[in-house]
Formats: sequence, structure tokens, C-alpha cells
Amino acid sequence: MNDQNQIGKVPTPKRRGRGCLLWLGASLASLLGLLLVGYIFEPVAEAADAKAYPPPGQLVDVGGHRLHINCTGTGSPTVVIEAGLGDWSTTWGGYVQPEVAKTTRVCTYDRAGMGWSEAGPLPRDAAQNAKELHTLLQNANIPGPYVMVGHSLGGLVVRVFVHDYSSEVVGVVFIESMNPKQLSQSPTVQSQSESQSQPFSFQAMLARFGVARLLVKLPGIAPSLPPNEEAYYPLYIRPQYFQATTNESQGMPVSGAQAAAVKSFGDLPLIVLTARLNNIQGWQEWQTELLQLSSNSQQLFAENSGHNAQAEEPEAAIAAILQMVRQVRETVKR
Repeated sequence: MNDQNQIGKVPTPKRRGRGCLLWLGASLASLLGLLLVGYIFEPVAEAADAKAYPPPGQLVDVGGHRLHINCTGTGSPTVVIEAGLGDWSTTWGGYVQPEVAKTTRVCTYDRAGMGWSEAGPLPRDAAQNAKELHTLLQNANIPGPYVMVGHSLGGLVVRVFVHDYSSEVVGVVFIESMNPKQLSQSPTVQSQSESQSQPFSFQAMLARFGVARLLVKLPGIAPSLPPNEEAYYPLYIRPQYFQATTNESQGMPVSGAQAAAVKSFGDLPLIVLTARLNNIQGWQEWQTELLQLSSNSQQLFAENSGHNAQAEEPEAAIAAILQMVRQVRETVKR
């Protein structure tokens, strides 16, 4: 009778609790084990990527850290491309740079922490980036005159660069450049800046444990890339990239203020390339306002692209840059 009662007895709450603790303990141990494996594997994978995808250009010291710059083509003026937030030279190196290089020398580079460049000191704002870019060009023996090209956030950096080194700049091309006003008027940009205002990057922490490297392998997350841009994802999934992007996002309000302080380029030739399909509220008006920076300005349009015209409609970006190069050369001949 007692044996039958034991067989049919329901587990007590104490036994169920012990079983849950054992399950939680095993799960936690498994998770910690996976994180440890990821933590060990990530730097090994980064070292393998560094061998598989060496920098196409050169690493140049700019005062305690090195930046990557890649110059191709010959001729003057030298076109210098400043990429947007979270972007670097690979986006421009696949199609835009090779086409421009057929006409003149063109340089793409990676801001601190982006692409092949080493991390740099804080803050990461427009003034700091403009200063480092100028030092990079000088130390790499790439003298002016320059046609400065700025995309999105890169437009703020170019604006400060033109002001600080005006004697070396002969033309400017804004490709979907940010307008400082949008940092105070756009809820989208405000929320982005606020969400990135943490003292460290959570994404960078996850990437340090190999999570980004794992996710990017899943179907649908990492689409195929055009030729000559295979290095994009190996550079993108590193902890350094996520931390650098967070640092730049934190610096956006200051970058906007620094750019806003530059009121005029005088009569410096300026082309503003605007994407027709960018439907951010107020964007078209902000783009038109950029024309007021110079008394010698004109607006062109990328008819079939959104914000990333250099990738979605590279022909429009190339045409705008080459038009500025021709304009500068014609001015020199006179």
C-alpha cells in the first residue's frame, strides 16, 4: 500500500524548485560557455579578416593613431571624399572612386575607428575629424588644391574643413549632405542622437563576444555586395566599428553647431546633389538652403535614389563630382 502511494505521488514544490534551479544553472553555464567561446574566437576571426582583406591604401600616423587613405588616379584638383555616419571608403571604392580616377586623382579615407583606421581620441566631432583629415593629407604627401565631397554627416566635416583650410579648397560637392538645422528640428535625428548617448556601446559589447559575426551569417541579414566591396562586412561587424559609430553619434550635436558657425564659402564653387526619393520631412528645404553657402552654387538631383545616392545611383554622384572638376579646371585656364 505504501509503495503504491509512493509511485503515484506528485513532485513536491521543493523538488520542482530544485529542478528549475538545476535547469537555470545548466542554461547559465551553457550561455557563459558560448560567450567565452565567442570572446576567444572574435579576435582570432578579426586577425584572419585582416589577412584576407588588407587595406587597399596606406595607414598614416596623424598624431597617436593611424588613418587609412586610398588615393587613385592622377591629375588636379584632388577629389577628397568624406563619407557619412557609420560609413567609410569601401562604399565609394567599388564604383564611384574608379570612375572619378579616370579623370583626376581621388582619395577616399576612413575616419578614426572606421574601416581600416585605428580608433582616435574623443570627442569625435566635425572639428576633430576635419583637423585629422588635413593632417592625414599632409602626412601622406597629398597636397591641394582639393575638391571636397561630403555625404550626409560628412557634409558637416567638409563645411568645417573648408572654413579652416580655405586656401587649399577650390570646390565643394555636397551629396545628400546634412544641414545643421536638422539636428535641432528633426525628431528623427534628435531621437537617434539621444538613443546613442550612452557612455559605451552595447552593440560593441555584443560584437566583442562574436554576436555580430554570428548574426551577419544568417540568411537575409547580409545581402550580396558589388565587386570590390567584399571587405565591407568583415570591417562592419567588429566591436571597433560599433564603438566608433556611437562616438560619432554622440558628437553630432556639437558637429552641427560647429558646421552652423560656418556661414559662407564666399564665391567658392558649390554643387548640392539632392536625392529625389529622400522623403524625410523638411529634407528638400534643408538641401535648398545649403545653396546659400556660396554665391556660386547650383543644385543637381539624383532622380532615382534615396539618401545613399553613391550606392543607389552612383552615376549621379560621379556626374556631380566630375562636373565640379571640369568647372575648377576651366577656372584655372582663364
